[in-house]
Amino acid sequence: MRSLSLIALAACGGSALPAGDDVPAPDAPVSTALGHPFGTHTPYAPGTQLPDHPQAELDAATTGFYATWKAAYLVAGCTPGDYRVKTMPATATEFTVSEGHGYGMLIAAIIAGHDPDARAIFDGLYHYYASHWSTAHPGLMAWAQDAACADIEGADSATDGDFDIAYALLLADRQWGSTGAIDYATAAHAIIAASLDAEVHPASSILVGDWADATDSHYTGTRPSDFMTGHFRAFAAHDPRWTQVADHTYATVAYLQAHAAAQTGLLPDFAIDASGATPAPAPGNWLEGADDGHYSYNACRVPWRLGLDAIVSGEARARTAVGKLETWLAGATAGKPTAIRDGYKLDGTVLGTAPELAFVAPALVGAMLDTSARTWLTALWDETAARAPNEYYGDTLKLLAMLAASDNWWAP
Repeated sequence: MRSLSLIALAACGGSALPAGDDVPAPDAPVSTALGHPFGTHTPYAPGTQLPDHPQAELDAATTGFYATWKAAYLVAGCTPGDYRVKTMPATATEFTVSEGHGYGMLIAAIIAGHDPDARAIFDGLYHYYASHWSTAHPGLMAWAQDAACADIEGADSATDGDFDIAYALLLADRQWGSTGAIDYATAAHAIIAASLDAEVHPASSILVGDWADATDSHYTGTRPSDFMTGHFRAFAAHDPRWTQVADHTYATVAYLQAHAAAQTGLLPDFAIDASGATPAPAPGNWLEGADDGHYSYNACRVPWRLGLDAIVSGEARARTAVGKLETWLAGATAGKPTAIRDGYKLDGTVLGTAPELAFVAPALVGAMLDTSARTWLTALWDETAARAPNEYYGDTLKLLAMLAASDNWWAP
């Protein structure tokens, strides 16, 4: 069932305004104060380390690359004031996808206080999202559009984009408040409810999208790069069932590491039977390709996704899981980020051929959790920061990793 807040959103044509007497008058003053401007540097959880560079240098490198990213990938939508993130040609046939849209909204909320246009960008991204809802579950984002802003390849959702958009809306509520033209808090609650309804299995595993329902063979599968346990911690304030989702997620991670990657801690791009207690790596071509059961271009985000929960909350299960992976990766590469390869079997056998940024940058966040490995962390920072712009996926993961490693990530 759709929540009342989601129905209210739909009735407003996608604009998240509070209902009834709470609607502000058109001339109601809006606060310009920021709740958490860039550079606030809230201390991370104990046991977290930063790269061995002065704070001002970390901030300057991050904002410098933000300017590069913004110029390359933030583009106008097809309605005045709208924004979207250009993912093509990394996404070969899609001009933009909801994954990139979620990333863009996260970045805009966190960079506020540095970029004076951050709120206008965020709101433009929000309005684009609100114009492209999944046909099956309004409130979730249709996963892909073409250059003319038309939904393509089925107007259904991809879970990761929705989770990031929801979390970004919580950040926006903290950053700017929700008394302006967009009620960020109500919008966040609506997409959190819709995600729980359509993108979480009744057994609390994460579905790959709202299309993977009980009639689909992918219904009990999952994608570990969607294991955004730090997000779930924030979502639990809206519905306590998200705590069960986080617990099931960590149980899945622990089982996969123990039974499929005991020597490496690597996780697969996709896992099957994830709704139960004995998940397994997906077979090749389960959903996307031959590497579905390997540590490839989806799973490369795991050290960043789980690492964020550990650095912000101190979550021990995240620290343990990421520590296994990072310890193996540092050893397998002799502490040289340039030796990281873009793909591994779960036993550590090398499949890839290059040190792609999409594999290097997420490892930077994971390395923040080991205070005895600051040399490895700093080497990852140096390699990540030095990389020239190349393509949307690696460049965006680079910016998100730098925001975290420069002590500029935070929880709403």
